[in-house]
Amino acid sequence: MVRGGPGLGGIQPAQSDYFQATRGGGHGDYYTMVLAPATVQEAVELVMDAFDLADKYRNPVLVLGDGIIGQMMEPVEFPEREPVLVDKPWATTGCKGREPNIVKSLLLDPYELEEHNRKLQQKYERMKREDVRVETVDLDGAEVVLCAYGTTSRVCRTAMERLRETGVKVGLVRPITLFPFPEKTIQSLDPKKVKFILTVEMSLGQMVQDVKLYTEGRIPVHFFGRTGGVVPTPQEVVREVMKHLGKEVEK
Repeated sequence: MVRGGPGLGGIQPAQSDYFQATRGGGHGDYYTMVLAPATVQEAVELVMDAFDLADKYRNPVLVLGDGIIGQMMEPVEFPEREPVLVDKPWATTGCKGREPNIVKSLLLDPYELEEHNRKLQQKYERMKREDVRVETVDLDGAEVVLCAYGTTSRVCRTAMERLRETGVKVGLVRPITLFPFPEKTIQSLDPKKVKFILTVEMSLGQMVQDVKLYTEGRIPVHFFGRTGGVVPTPQEVVREVMKHLGKEVEK
């Protein structure tokens, strides 16, 4: 659960650990799968999914919530789930009559280590093919697209209602997996229809770098964020959208 920082900080919410979560967190060319809930119910379900995904890929999975999700009280259900069993040819079973299987990751030869890293990259590419998760809202015909995850996506939903009342056609992209990032969703936005993307975060600009990366300069990308534990308000998001549209906000 991300809180304001750096240093000791407080318990107020933030999203300023995006870089740390999605860019590894240690040395080496590795990634951690990152799941970002927007509700308490989704947090419950994503924690369940995290164990299955970690088992599937033999890879750490991080559930990245923010301080609001961590402190919020919402009703939840715990759905019954069928066990997800995956083949584990790498596991040591103690069975006789099989080839020795030594589980280790110590590779001191640089060429062997390079080959190991290339195999890991193949795993990350498989994640991108099979386990990207994203929610999209009203993208058809949208002239403005908001991009937000976690609590800020809920703020954006309220802002969208107010923007529609003023005649602005607005959609939302909510990444649920921050890694792998839903790059194809961003790339599929039509630059002939979408005037700009506004990324809203509880940070000073982290996820926005991925949005710009996958937009590839085809659509202008703007950013609005609050930090230190301050949560953006729907009205602030509305004002930011109207500013970039060159319109006045009705008081």
